[in-house]
Amino acid sequence: MKTLMVFDFDHTVVDDNSDTWVIRCLPGQTLPDSVKNSYRKGHWTEFMGRVMNYIGEQKVSPDRVRSVMETIPFTAGMTDLLTFISEHKSTIDCIVISDSNTMFIDWILHASGFHAAVDQVFTNPAKFNELGYMEVQCCHSHNCDQCPVNLCKRKVLELYLSEQSDRGVEYEQIFYAGDGGNDLCPTSCLRGNDVVMPRKGYTLEKLLAKLEDPDDNASLRAKVIAWSSGTDILQELKASMQF
Repeated sequence: MKTLMVFDFDHTVVDDNSDTWVIRCLPGQTLPDSVKNSYRKGHWTEFMGRVMNYIGEQKVSPDRVRSVMETIPFTAGMTDLLTFISEHKSTIDCIVISDSNTMFIDWILHASGFHAAVDQVFTNPAKFNELGYMEVQCCHSHNCDQCPVNLCKRKVLELYLSEQSDRGVEYEQIFYAGDGGNDLCPTSCLRGNDVVMPRKGYTLEKLLAKLEDPDDNASLRAKVIAWSSGTDILQELKASMQF
């Protein structure tokens, strides 16, 4: 029986939003209003496609984009947590479910040396086209009306757990660490023994506080423990594994 650590990425593993961090690669580090104002609620991935197209039109090279992304800071204590996970791969599986994209996350994890800590990343596929512009696609399609059109994290987590079970891998405990509104949906498939860890002061913590109301707790069985740094998560992980 193993432990599963599930991370969101932006404002969880890294202490910023990777999708907005990329704008630093532009000469003026800002987007024109025509691009900025094109965002529609729930359609962030489409918006990021326009952002990356604009960056390409400004002749920003893929290498320049990558070098800027590699400077994004990790959240305090997160490197210690990832080091611990990478040292205990026989007992801890670790996945990332993020609304960022494959290239950003891959670059950041490789540059920091933490790629080995993470078994799988579930996010929006990205690649550079023949013009050298990054294209971002939707992660999948789903029928969940709570989540952005491109990604339902509950669907991803349920499918992962099902596939692991088919391989004979069962989890004694699941830890889910996140910060945003799109991290609420997957908490509904966690069990009573599992732990959902919202970042203090962020949207997920506020949404979970509403669910913890005795009159409205049908969808939340997991224990809730808020965190401020990766060190807080590491302490809970060690305690559960009796380190």
